[in-house]
Amino acid sequence: MIKKIVIAIVCIASFNMYAQEGSVSPYSYFGIGDLRTKSTVENQMMGGIGMYADSIHINLKNPAAYGKLGLKGNDKVGLTTYTAGISRKEITLNSFTTQEKTSITSLDYLALGFSLGKGIGVGFGLMPYSSVGYNLVGETTNANQALVTNTYSGDGGLNKVYFSAGYELREDLTVGMTASYNFGTINNNRAQAVENVLFGTFDRRTSKIDGVDFNFAVNYTPAISDTHTLHTSLRVNTQGNLKSINTQNIGSYSLSTGGDIESQSVDLEGNRLSNTELKIPATTTLGVGYGENKKWFVGAEYSFQSLGSFSNEFLGATNVVYKDASTFAVGAFYVPDYSSFTSYLKRVTYRAGLRMDKTGMMVNNKEINDFGITFGLGLPMGRSLSNISLGFELGKKGTTSANLIEEKYFKINIGLSLNDMWFQKRKIN
Repeated sequence: MIKKIVIAIVCIASFNMYAQEGSVSPYSYFGIGDLRTKSTVENQMMGGIGMYADSIHINLKNPAAYGKLGLKGNDKVGLTTYTAGISRKEITLNSFTTQEKTSITSLDYLALGFSLGKGIGVGFGLMPYSSVGYNLVGETTNANQALVTNTYSGDGGLNKVYFSAGYELREDLTVGMTASYNFGTINNNRAQAVENVLFGTFDRRTSKIDGVDFNFAVNYTPAISDTHTLHTSLRVNTQGNLKSINTQNIGSYSLSTGGDIESQSVDLEGNRLSNTELKIPATTTLGVGYGENKKWFVGAEYSFQSLGSFSNEFLGATNVVYKDASTFAVGAFYVPDYSSFTSYLKRVTYRAGLRMDKTGMMVNNKEINDFGITFGLGLPMGRSLSNISLGFELGKKGTTSANLIEEKYFKINIGLSLNDMWFQKRKIN
């Protein structure tokens, strides 16, 4: 049954991972778009922290967690874990004078991980890395007092395919690495129409982007007592070196039909903009937590990134500057009695957390921050190790000051973590 479910998920993903529109944020205009979550629903519902590792869940943020995958005490079992997550996001966009509501449904990740025995775990998967999706209209008047309408729109984004490996050096120390290949296309368009003029003008820019990055992690989890453990984690996501092949077309179009009248390709070679580099600065994450084994856990993480060195020369946005970015998150879970035979609710995992993201973007001299409160449930599927996670998030991003947009959102997440036994020798009695 599990394998049939996974085949169905793969078929859906092969269509949706590329076709979905993952953002309606006006801030996705900047940089490489709106960065998507890199964690499973289980981690998202704990504020996004990624230090915690167990034997039945894939941890997309922390490759060292693969060293624990499939471990049961001192036994190494051929446990294979499939995981997938989808989300529905209800968004309210507020300016100083207007309000609009919209929504997005998207596939957030699709991954597989398994133990190779002797404390070695590996995994691979596919997920969105960033999404671009905006449609903005601005109106001004020119020197002749004619109304000038500028329309800005964009779509596309980057996807990420990755391979991870983790190794348990000893019972309380694991290390891991993830290698990721990022690829995709981003389209940014601008159209201008002047009152009482038959033709408008356009500027269409396309960037085909690809590149790699690596994520290194180490987890140190010393036992404080027979039942309590200290969890510490260090992760370094190295600089992402992305290459962008750019094209630009300018021309005119008919305001009555919308069809192009004239289109001309811009020679970008002379400005050295046909091929540009996008260097995503390294991110370092420190985490610490404490908990009772298979009962409860509470932890906090702090991430920082020297984003001030980032730029996108081809886009040419003049109203944005970058400075150092950071994230602070706390999260916890609680399981009343994971082995209860009499009460299903006692085997449910209850999760909650919060996070504060300083994105590092300064738009119109205003910091763009993102705050979220998360909570959810991990629901066991019968007596198996598989489970369904339901998660909820309330958040706010941006501001209405300085002619900007404030985004308020409510996000519903559904995650599947399905476990099966592979690489297990048959025993004949």
